[in-house]
Amino acid sequence: MEALNVSTQLNFTLPPNFGKRPTDLALSVILVILLLIIMLSLGCTMEFSKIKAHFWKPKGLSIALLAQYGIMPLTAFSLGKIFRLNDIEALAILICGCSPGGNLSNIFSLAMKGDMNLSIVMTTCSTFFALGMMPLLLYIYTRGLYDGDLKSKVPYGGIVLSMILVLLPCTVGIFLNAKRPQYVRYIIKGGSIISLLLSVAVIALSAINVGRSILFIFTPHLMATSSLMPFVGFLLGYVLSALFRLDGRCRRTVSMETGCQNIQLCSTILNVTFPPEVIGPLFFFPLLYMIFQLGEGLLLIAIFRCYEKMKPSKDKTKMIYTAATTEETVPRVVSNGTH
Repeated sequence: MEALNVSTQLNFTLPPNFGKRPTDLALSVILVILLLIIMLSLGCTMEFSKIKAHFWKPKGLSIALLAQYGIMPLTAFSLGKIFRLNDIEALAILICGCSPGGNLSNIFSLAMKGDMNLSIVMTTCSTFFALGMMPLLLYIYTRGLYDGDLKSKVPYGGIVLSMILVLLPCTVGIFLNAKRPQYVRYIIKGGSIISLLLSVAVIALSAINVGRSILFIFTPHLMATSSLMPFVGFLLGYVLSALFRLDGRCRRTVSMETGCQNIQLCSTILNVTFPPEVIGPLFFFPLLYMIFQLGEGLLLIAIFRCYEKMKPSKDKTKMIYTAATTEETVPRVVSNGTH
């Protein structure tokens, strides 16, 4: 297929020994440590009884899975048609759209004061269902774009490993919250500080590893696609959960879980499926998506926090109302008594 040779026109080459350098290894190790710390901290905010309630009454979970496996693949496919992307570009975006979940959604849900029990359950279930849903979605949406057997490229071992990396520290955190609640505050505070420091290291190492190679994918149509995909996911995830009358916390959780994609999983599939001379700069498309996903998520969090500060709380309104009624009632009683 001629469209697959788009990278030759750009004279694109990956950095020497890309993926095998000491900085690449350091980045991988730091990412795993960061994931474990984040999941341990988030597990300390969860309760087993509430997790069990989401499984016994799976309305929120069902809507969330429908949003993740319905909205995002269809959005990626539609954007590829709207912007008339070539086959390899459309494939990269489709693979990203068919990779739901990711741990960034858990952090966003926490910042948006969402339901953390639902968030972790969603991440776990979406990762588990990815074992069957990803091959099916890739088979349905990539017909006519790719002649090879793309569904066989799904990294099942990586999916299972990521599920373990989510469940293990979360389970420890839930146990500590139930049995040793006096330590929870220190774990969350220490985890936040360490996570912040490791995040700075991740950004620095990513910039060193990728270098100027990422500039090749800063084209207008790819930037438009990368910016619209998470926005549509956040918006439609919230709208769908509102239509099914979930409460505000669950709506925000479903919204964050829908818009955030599993960037590591997408990168693995692209790396396994296509050699560098074929995929070219689109190897870095998941990184471009992550930039917009992170930026738009932080913007929504800032808007939500500002809204929370500006709106009067119910307790304050009730106190003002009670005080006003008391002041008005006392003179009447006194005057009636005097009369």
